[in-house]
Amino acid sequence: MGKETTTISVRERVERALAMCRPYLQMDEGDVELANITGDGIAELRFKGTCIICPMSRMTLRAGLERVILQIAPEIKRVESVK
Repeated sequence: MGKETTTISVRERVERALAMCRPYLQMDEGDVELANITGDGIAELRFKGTCIICPMSRMTLRAGLERVILQIAPEIKRVESVK
């Protein structure tokens, strides 16, 4: 990432990561939004659409969204789902 990680805010990089993942969620009529980034590096995401009721949303959060976010924004320590 180099220079890019210092010139683009953490929030912008998390939003970019979500934009990369969003088409896959939207294929099943779901979506996700960034609700907050806490001071201790936790990205709080809010599922929307069918993702709210999907039994696989926990796996999507960890194996999909968190993995991509941590690669693009290494300052983030963990990703959590909020209502």
